[in-house]
Amino acid sequence: MSRIKQCFENLEKSGKKALIPYITGGDPSPDYTVTMMHALVSAGADVIEVGMPFSDPMADGPVIQLACERSLAAGTSVKKVLEIINEFRQTNTETPVVLMGYLNPIEFFGYQAFSDAAKEVGVDGILLVDLTPEEATDVVECFKQNEIDLIYLLSPTTTPERAKKICDLASGYVYYVSVKGVTGSAELDVDSVKKHVDTLRTITSLPIGVGFGIRDAKTAAAVSKCADGVIVGSVLVNAIAENKDRQKEYIADAIGSILAPMRSEMDA
Repeated sequence: MSRIKQCFENLEKSGKKALIPYITGGDPSPDYTVTMMHALVSAGADVIEVGMPFSDPMADGPVIQLACERSLAAGTSVKKVLEIINEFRQTNTETPVVLMGYLNPIEFFGYQAFSDAAKEVGVDGILLVDLTPEEATDVVECFKQNEIDLIYLLSPTTTPERAKKICDLASGYVYYVSVKGVTGSAELDVDSVKKHVDTLRTITSLPIGVGFGIRDAKTAAAVSKCADGVIVGSVLVNAIAENKDRQKEYIADAIGSILAPMRSEMDA
């Protein structure tokens, strides 16, 4: 059983929901990321999404775009992100890790070569924002062979027919984008989220994570009442930006102090 599947099953048995933070790998320096990942686990993360920096992250707002710029300027590559995950795995073999990014760098790396390398370092899932289901057949097989879950985005404008097609290809969990916009761009309407999540539950048995627009403990708790997972990104990445010139331990504490209240409110 995959780490992601096991994680969600364990949470369901204990009556809890997954808290899934996102950070951009290599931001503000590759040397910082492993320390921040461990801090997120200590603060209550169940799964960690690590962004692979890309020059044109079209689904992301200014906060994560700037994180990608900082990471690339610090010399972070796809290979370096894999090295970061490998280092994390030396002391944490339980927390699922999902890599999130865009097609271009992975195409350059080679899908099979990337999948093999990701498997070797302990990656559990991959989310490629601009991989459409129409183009995914061969790609899906590369990751299935290595038991890496292929996670897909679903949006408020995704039709039930298309959602079914996407969910049939997906594994691990599906990522419901809660707003019509880029990351960090809009206030979240929890009632609307619940309505869409309820519809998705008639389409798929996979766990449903909700992200985009979750900025505080109150919103995280509200979303956790209807979703299986709460995905938190921009608020953490913004805290990293605000403290980018400080020591890595300080930044780790800063993002942990944001995540921990979310965990507490979700579990209350």
